[in-house]
Amino acid sequence: MVFLVVLCAIIRAVDKNSKLLRASVANTGNEHRLGANEAPPAIVSVFLGDQLTDIFAQLASGGAKTSRAGGQLKLGVSTLPPLPKDSTDRNRTSPFAFTGNRFEFRMVGSSQSTSGPNFVLNTIVADSLMEIADELDKGSDVQAILTKIAKEHQRIIFNGDNYTDEWVTEAAKRGLPNIRSTAESLSTIPTEENEALFVRHGVLSKQELHARTEILLEAYNMVINIEARTTLQMVKRQVAPVVAGYCGELAGIVQAISGAGADAGAQKETLTAATALSAKLSKAVGALEAAADKASAIADGQKRADFCRDDVIPAMNSVREASDALEQIVDAELWPLPTYAEMLFMR
Repeated sequence: MVFLVVLCAIIRAVDKNSKLLRASVANTGNEHRLGANEAPPAIVSVFLGDQLTDIFAQLASGGAKTSRAGGQLKLGVSTLPPLPKDSTDRNRTSPFAFTGNRFEFRMVGSSQSTSGPNFVLNTIVADSLMEIADELDKGSDVQAILTKIAKEHQRIIFNGDNYTDEWVTEAAKRGLPNIRSTAESLSTIPTEENEALFVRHGVLSKQELHARTEILLEAYNMVINIEARTTLQMVKRQVAPVVAGYCGELAGIVQAISGAGADAGAQKETLTAATALSAKLSKAVGALEAAADKASAIADGQKRADFCRDDVIPAMNSVREASDALEQIVDAELWPLPTYAEMLFMR
């Protein structure tokens, strides 16, 4: 029963405070994990495995009376003996998973300190346990408390593939937040509910919570500005000159072949494609430069973060799109940056 109380307390804490938990791991690097790599942090869900999910479903129906066995692994190899299968199994796509004897919070970014997510987790679970303790002090039946929690928070349980479009649709039906950007996520921190939570447990004052939010916004805006300025410098000083030189070289080749009376159609086609992409790159660079300058002039942290998300990042993506296309055309010997082929296949 102690285990079930703690289990239900954690599940309620995660469901009730999913936006806060999402915000605790919000940063620029984590945005690249969304729907792509392990434990994408856009939608918070809890993986329990077959055994605990069955027990949780029993709780929602009025009380847990049985426990499902683990079963055996089917490896398809007759020479190996039967191997016991962990009844919890493991789901590498889940952001918050129970793995046999513990929960794993997998959403934390590689560049982050774990201190922020840790104090958030500790606070929300402590708050959930406190609510259960208050109910018990009033004389409520523990089984009735767990049944109520299971019914109200079973929407957060998901044992499937968190990368699929079907899960995004299903999560929306369940009413689970899908927060895809750091800017949106950080905006959910300074709410009255979160202020009351941290003040209630003496973790943060209202002023400290708002100060932390401002610091997180400043860090996000600073990184996006650095990335935008670095993109501009790389393209203007390395990529664009090489592309211009390559186009000039191609033009000379076209002229020489045509002057010799041969067909320079293939070279003309390459030259046309390269010059068109060069013009596209130049236009994208101008748009990124304007967006970066405008972002730097915005004083309010949240408004600047929103602008970075909506304007600066798309402008950076446009520059990269044109540059990546040019990489497929320009002579590899001339290209100033490591190509995908070199990074993936060549030593």
